[in-house]
Amino acid sequence: MAEQLALVIGGTIGGLLLLLLIGASCCLWRRFCATLTYEELPGTPAMATAAASSGQRDRPCQPHARTQLSRPPAVPFVVPPTLQGRDWVPLHSGEWADAAWDPCPASELLPHTPSGGLGDACMVGAIDPELYKFPEDKSETDFPDGCLGRLWFSVEYEQEAERLLVGLIKAQHLQAPSDTCSPLVKLYLLPDERRFLQSKTKRKTSNPQFDEHFIFQVSSKTVTQRVLKFSVYHVDRQRKHQLLGQVLFPLKNETLVGDCRRVIWRDLEAESLEPPSEFGDLQFCLSYNDYLRRLTVVVLRAKGLRLQEDRGIVSVFVKVSLMNHNKFVKCKKTSAVLGSINPVYNETFSFKADATELDTASLSLTVVQNMEGDKSQQLGRVVVGPYMYTRGRELEHWDEMLSKPKELVKRWHALCRTTEP
Repeated sequence: MAEQLALVIGGTIGGLLLLLLIGASCCLWRRFCATLTYEELPGTPAMATAAASSGQRDRPCQPHARTQLSRPPAVPFVVPPTLQGRDWVPLHSGEWADAAWDPCPASELLPHTPSGGLGDACMVGAIDPELYKFPEDKSETDFPDGCLGRLWFSVEYEQEAERLLVGLIKAQHLQAPSDTCSPLVKLYLLPDERRFLQSKTKRKTSNPQFDEHFIFQVSSKTVTQRVLKFSVYHVDRQRKHQLLGQVLFPLKNETLVGDCRRVIWRDLEAESLEPPSEFGDLQFCLSYNDYLRRLTVVVLRAKGLRLQEDRGIVSVFVKVSLMNHNKFVKCKKTSAVLGSINPVYNETFSFKADATELDTASLSLTVVQNMEGDKSQQLGRVVVGPYMYTRGRELEHWDEMLSKPKELVKRWHALCRTTEP
């Protein structure tokens, strides 16, 4: 009997608690719904009829025929196109009102044109297609005189795997020694000239499409000191290889930044058949811009250097000095290239020089080998300048630079022995 009484009392209490929970839930639900409801603000004028709107749009725009409901200067935004049917203006009473859209904006809000015509000024937001045109790529149409051909390739370096990915894309305008051209390309990673990778031979075409990929395993510590060399050959009927030209591409930091593929093109250059001089040779370009009063030197490469192998780590750089009346003015240096007697630099330097100073100015380019510690060894030097300082090829290079302003003049020069520092 006592157990039955306890069950009845427990059921009654549980029912009351359930009813209280349901009532509290209903109250909370009503309050939540009340926050989502809204009332239409009083005093909102009705929208203009379609006929009135169409009549207003058909009328011509008058410069001074605008109502007070047009967008005032106090509104710091432009109504989006989807809401252009309304012109919202703030009211000081805290309410908002909308009015029919006025298609004639205020004349002071329109851009001013030299002609002053309102019809021209109504073209607000027009897009100029000329601003979105990509520059025309003339790399496949503009070939300079005497061009031996042009090569397209891609370079990508994977930092984690320490792999250099080279894509051989295509070549164009190859100058074959015979009527037909059957080209192939050999890829070197200098200074190692013993090992190379080779493409397939393309038969009877001066514009081959290769689309081949090659992989070089090279450490991230030395990759910026290496140089990609592409040698393009013509294979004749006796399967002999005749060199058509070559491309040297230094792997600089700015080229390998980020793990992204970069497509590059370069013109082929003829291989120098002259034997290197006693102390080596240096190739560089000169240019003078009389308008900017700027003398530009592009240090390209050196060959046949006589390195001091017993002096520790071998690294070579070029020091470019501007002299005036044999007095030092300014000096700049290339980056150092490790372990090569044929280093490639492709670095550009500029000096400020007035045209009146060119008769007394000269440039000194010195090839220097770094050694252990802070010591260095000069391997050779070449000086270019006017008749006051130079003769022969160095004088011809300087005179040709002056006769061809704003044009890069490229030449090889033999290095001469310098005195020990």
